Amino acid sequence: MLPTFMPVATQAAIKGLTAHQVEALGVSLILNNTYHLNLRPGIQVLKEAGGAHEFQGWRHNLLTDSGGFQLVSLNKFTKITEEGALFASPFTSEPTMLTPEESISIQHAIGSDIMMQLDDVGPRVGEAMWRTIRWLDRCIEFHEKSGKRHQNLFAIVQGGIDHELRDQCLEEMIKRKDRVAGYAIGGLSGGEEKDIFWRVIKQCAEKLPEDRPRYSMGIGFAEDLLVCVALGVDMADCVFPTRTARFGVALTFQGPLNLRLSKHAEDMRPVDENCPCPTCADGTSRAMLHHIITIETAGAHAVTQHNIVFQARVMGGAREAIIGGTFPAYLKRFFASYFGDAGYPEWCVNALRSVGVDLLADKPDVQVIPGDGAKWEYSDTT
Repeated sequence: MLPTFMPVATQAAIKGLTAHQVEALGVSLILNNTYHLNLRPGIQVLKEAGGAHEFQGWRHNLLTDSGGFQLVSLNKFTKITEEGALFASPFTSEPTMLTPEESISIQHAIGSDIMMQLDDVGPRVGEAMWRTIRWLDRCIEFHEKSGKRHQNLFAIVQGGIDHELRDQCLEEMIKRKDRVAGYAIGGLSGGEEKDIFWRVIKQCAEKLPEDRPRYSMGIGFAEDLLVCVALGVDMADCVFPTRTARFGVALTFQGPLNLRLSKHAEDMRPVDENCPCPTCADGTSRAMLHHIITIETAGAHAVTQHNIVFQARVMGGAREAIIGGTFPAYLKRFFASYFGDAGYPEWCVNALRSVGVDLLADKPDVQVIPGDGAKWEYSDTT
């Protein structure tokens, strides 16, 4: 069901949790990474296991990234040509050519339900955008010849923060609508200003077909998720909720909670009394989590479960509100609770106003914080 958030299981596992534990949290779609699974354990092992679902014991839906993001994150190991991306393995230094056809072939072996095209990302924005379009055609042709129609291929819209390039890419991608199952918005969440970020999201979401899922890649902060949903996004993924859990930060509807701070040492309340996750439902106290966080792996596991459920509650609440016709009211309640007296990020206010939701309509005294965020950081003010 959409909108939804996908926890990231890069290496075929969400760090610290078994597949059974993730399933018990109500998660039905996770993300694996094509590049990493191709390196380890390797496609032969996955084929022998019957695909990544069987290999990791995951009985629900699976999306695989194409490996395109690694053109950025591992650029010192990579050379881009029209043929594909030539990687030097970070483990053995052996060269590996990842072509559009090879990316789809690997994803066929993985057996993912949703496959991403191989895309080109980087500072050569115009060149990379047109190459992404050409690579999409190669991905489509290879996929269609394979006969594996049960696996759904998504295109990725590129173009950086250049609105003209984005429009050109959107036009080309939409021409291929009948040959792809959905679209992703790529090339963002790389440090660009939030005021630029939301405008590109809105531009893409407004023009992409309404009868195809729209996936914004790499989005994880709660306010980002809800703004993106308001702008027309259906799917998102990010390592943020699981990574921040390992740093000792629990996500709540009153803002992030840094459990490392000494003020939690004697607090016997759970992280969130209304949260159904095992950590909160079992009554694990903030004091206990403070005691073990970043020291015992059990602490990271407990907060990871909570943070995954938090993301699901944020998106599930949005989904129910959209169905019930109360989404603007849901947004206002969330922002009032999440940011409280700290002030609302200006970019969120402007983005939501662009789709007819005025967070300040009933709160004229709320401070608006210029720039990319509120005046507090993700350390803690709770």
